[in-house]
Amino acid sequence: MINVTQTFLPPISEYQQILQRAWDKIWLTNRGELVLELENNIAQKLSSKIGIAMNNGTIPIQIALKLLGKGGEIITTPFSYVATTSSIVWEGCTPVFVDIEPNYWTIDPDKIEAAITEKTTCILATHVFGNPCDVIKINAIAKKYNLAVIYDAAHSFGVTYAGQSIFDFGDISTCSFHATKIFHTGEGGMLFTNNDQLFTDSYNAHNFGHNGPTAFHGVGINGKMSELSAAVGLAVLPYLDEIIAARKEIADFYFSNLSSTVQAINLREGTNWNYSYFPVVFETEEHLLNVIQKLNEHDINPRRYFYPSLNTLDFVHGSSCPISESLASRILCLPLFVGLDKEIQRQVIDTINNLV
Repeated sequence: MINVTQTFLPPISEYQQILQRAWDKIWLTNRGELVLELENNIAQKLSSKIGIAMNNGTIPIQIALKLLGKGGEIITTPFSYVATTSSIVWEGCTPVFVDIEPNYWTIDPDKIEAAITEKTTCILATHVFGNPCDVIKINAIAKKYNLAVIYDAAHSFGVTYAGQSIFDFGDISTCSFHATKIFHTGEGGMLFTNNDQLFTDSYNAHNFGHNGPTAFHGVGINGKMSELSAAVGLAVLPYLDEIIAARKEIADFYFSNLSSTVQAINLREGTNWNYSYFPVVFETEEHLLNVIQKLNEHDINPRRYFYPSLNTLDFVHGSSCPISESLASRILCLPLFVGLDKEIQRQVIDTINNLV
């Protein structure tokens, strides 16, 4: 079965060599030297402030909402992975959905102000498939109404916008290091912020509230990354440029050969992309379902990201978002990973072109 993605794994000997350091120190968790080294190496690689490594990509969103959401209404996008919405509900806040831009698939900033009420505390937006939100407009709105901004940047490792790391925008940005991502730690994530107080509060929150062995600063949870996961990240990170280059070659082949009747991603001007996914949009859901069926017959398994539109979930009371609902029903991510066989890629392209 050819899946939509495949985890990149460096030579296991390189992982074992790094992991040996944790074995030698008999230190597997509680922010050992491998976690600290990973945080520093990522900051240097991305030319960004040091982030806080965590045990998955959802915990940073939940911590950000705990600190900034304050139980209020969170203006958010209906077009994202379910964790974006479920984190809002889990933290006792209320999601208020704003439809998306048809060209970029990110939250439409021109519709945000109409959704703001006296209960609004925060904007939680997603850089969809690593395509940046309109961070300039969102920042202006947030300042005007004194709102916090959280970016779900799960897909955005290595992306720059306007010459800056995508993680430099917003009060807090979060990223996933899940095994399906271009950079991963097996399971993990990171929280980024340029605000020193938010950094301290986030750090304390991910470590049970600890501020030293016996002091506590507020309520916290266990969001710490293990040394085992950090070792994976330290082994993968040196390959990041190679990974992105290989994915770019595959994406360029899709761009060049797919029928013009399917819509590919349209990147916001000023974006240096990471080729995290290759989504295509069909004219109808029927077209999409036909393509999935035909590809499955050849043991090729694309995936419907993001379906359904989150405003339609049964545990929220979302208003209609017609652009997101339409897009969610017609968008499909094609196989994209290092080592994808060119013949498989041609088969995907031929199948789509023949059916549309």
